[in-house]
Amino acid sequence: MNPYVEICLRAIAVYAFIIIAIRIFGKKELAQLSVIDLVFILLISNAVQNAMVGPDTSLAGGIVAALVLFIVNFLLKKVLFTNEKLSHLLQGQAILLIYNGKVQSENMHHAEITLFELEAAVREHGVKDIQNVDLAMLEVDGNISVVSNDLQRTTSHILTNKKHKFRGRVNKI
Repeated sequence: MNPYVEICLRAIAVYAFIIIAIRIFGKKELAQLSVIDLVFILLISNAVQNAMVGPDTSLAGGIVAALVLFIVNFLLKKVLFTNEKLSHLLQGQAILLIYNGKVQSENMHHAEITLFELEAAVREHGVKDIQNVDLAMLEVDGNISVVSNDLQRTTSHILTNKKHKFRGRVNKI
């Protein structure tokens, strides 16, 4: 078999394995990388490098493996965009964490998110307390989205104040 064809097949196999492994071990890990997560990703990439290129450690071999990964990733994104069922299978679905100020404990347990992590995400979105959250979702990319009327009122107030200040400067000029 042509060594470059072998590199292509190896790269595709490793790519598929990594996607499946990430899907099995959870999307929460993708939200924000901790030091442990970064070290893990670096070690995984080092561990699978030889599996992709085999004995070919040449520049050409590395470029072929990288090129195949870019192409496969591009094609997979196109397929996921057009095939909703496959997208849900590989990427999962958003998970409801808070609804009308009430924590959805069963969903948090399923997503393996602690109350401490959820409270931190709520504060990162500028909301003081979980009871003020209308909706919080664990998105498929691992981020937590927070929607709160409290935040909308605060944002509207800030924007209104900025508008008035801006108008004042315009009039002075």
